[in-house]
Amino acid sequence: MSIKLLAVPDDWDDNYIIMFEEFCAFIRTPQRTVRDWRRRNVGPRFWRFNGNGRLYTTVGELRRFLRGGE
Repeated sequence: MSIKLLAVPDDWDDNYIIMFEEFCAFIRTPQRTVRDWRRRNVGPRFWRFNGNGRLYTTVGELRRFLRGGE
């Protein structure tokens, strides 16, 4: 069995917005874990838009996270 690293498709623009749930699914990590990272200020940055409760991040943040937080 070979290990494949997660990679963001090249055609995804860094400015695209992804929902918190999509981020968690993409990195195959439980939402509870990512929420804990957020509480401890580690991992990618998330934002809320228009006063709604949903969290969002960008494809650029996803790429930065996968590279190791450069």
